[in-house]
Parts: sequence; structure tokens; C-alpha cells
Amino acid sequence: MRKKKRSKNFWKTIKFKYKLTIFNENTLEEVVGIRVSKLNGLSVLLSVLTVFFVIAACIIAFTPLRNYLPGYVNSNIRSLIVENALKVDSLQQVIEKQNLYIMNIQDIFSGKVRIDTVKTLDSLTMARHDTLMERTQREEEFRKQYEENEKYNLTTIAAQPDVNGLIFNRPTRGVISEHFNNEKKHYGIDIAANPNESVLATMDGTVILSTYTAETGYLIQIQHSQDLVSVYKHCSSLLKREGDRVKGGEAIALVGNKGRYSTGPHLHFELWYKGRAINPEKYIVF
Repeated sequence: MRKKKRSKNFWKTIKFKYKLTIFNENTLEEVVGIRVSKLNGLSVLLSVLTVFFVIAACIIAFTPLRNYLPGYVNSNIRSLIVENALKVDSLQQVIEKQNLYIMNIQDIFSGKVRIDTVKTLDSLTMARHDTLMERTQREEEFRKQYEENEKYNLTTIAAQPDVNGLIFNRPTRGVISEHFNNEKKHYGIDIAANPNESVLATMDGTVILSTYTAETGYLIQIQHSQDLVSVYKHCSSLLKREGDRVKGGEAIALVGNKGRYSTGPHLHFELWYKGRAINPEKYIVF
């Protein structure tokens, strides 16, 4: 009952009309009389603000001012940016050739390069052969000592799989919350990420497993070339099925908090090479 009375009093106060009167000072005659309530005042204020907003939006949308908005660039300006970038690249190449030409001419004058070795003027603009500094005595001793110590160390060679030349995509955006630890049988890394963040395939491949387990939640596994297999665990949902071909960087699942071993929204990512788990941080920049 009190709430109803309060609401009635509130609306009564807002709708209550006040009379605004203007009198003639000499004759005390009423010149203008206006009845206004608080509700009318708010309505007029909102209407004026709406009109100003619409006018400002039209000015920004239909005038060149929109080009100053962050993230908005029309096609003409974008083409000019690309054209200028290409011109800058070409100018940089011309300057580099000119610098090489001047350096080679200086070497000819100083006697470092014989004149009869120069076949054409264009060859003066070719890249110079880098003259490396000669090895010092200390460097020679260090190299000999290192080569002698590592001569029979085959474990370091076997520990590095032949995947250094491959290009990997980052599986998701986030922060590494737990690193790879072979001794603790943590055969991957945990990446703390926002819920429903896209999980991306690290390389081209074929989905060989797409399922749900009580321990790891939704799980997807991809077979890649070079005997590589990537595993993605604790997903909230899967976007690919077994047998699907995926491209590197393509969304295959969403980050979640599924599974008995999950400790919050994150992705558990594993990378296997020839049946052995490897540390993803050595090959992917997170």
C-alpha cells in the first residue's frame, strides 16, 4: 500500500502543472500565461537532445568528417594509402641502390675494388658482399671447446624435432596460465581466455577426433603433415566433425570450462610429433 501511494504521489508530482505568467509592469495586465509540468519539461528536453543527436549524426554520416572517425576509412583514402605505401617501398629500394652505387664507387676510388672487375654500371647497384669480421682468438677457443663438448651429445639433437621450418597459428587469444611440464605429465599448455573465444586450427589438417569426455569436456584432435597432431581440450562446443578438412587459422571450436579437470575458462593445447609430446611454446608465439 505504501509503495502504491508513493508511486501515485510521484506521478502526481511530475504531472502537476505550474503556471508561468508574464505581467505588464505598468498595467499589471497578464501578457503570457503558460501551464508547464515537470513531465512536459523532460519531454521537451529529450526532444531537443534527440534533434541535436540526429543533426550531428547526419553531419558526420554525409560529410567528410566521417573520415576522422577511428576505424572508418573510405575506399578512396584506403586506395591512396596502399598507393603511397607502394611508392614508399619503391623509393626505399631506389635509395638502397643509390647507397650501394656510392659505396661501390668509393671502394673503386680507394682501391678496394679493381676497375677491371666492374663489368657494367648496373653491377654497381647490386648488393655488396658482406665482409665479416675475422674471428678473434677468444672466439676460436670458445668454438673449439663447445664443439668438443657437444661432439658426442646426441640427446640435444634428438630432442629437437624437425618442425622448425613450419608455420603455426596461435590456437586462441589469451594468457598462458600453466606451462608444458613433461615430468608432471602436463603434456601441453593452458591458455586462459574469454568464454566462447574462437579456437583456431594451428595448421592445415584433418579432424581425426571430435568428441566429449567427462575429464576434458569437448575435445578435438587434428592430424597435420610432418607427423604432427594437435589437441584442443576443455572446449564449450565443437564446430568441426571427424573427417573434416581444416585450414590453419580456421575456427574449429569455442573456449569453455567443460570437464572435471577444468579450472576456469581456458584452452588446454597439446602438440605431438611422431607420438611424443613437444612444448608448443618453442614453435608458436603466444
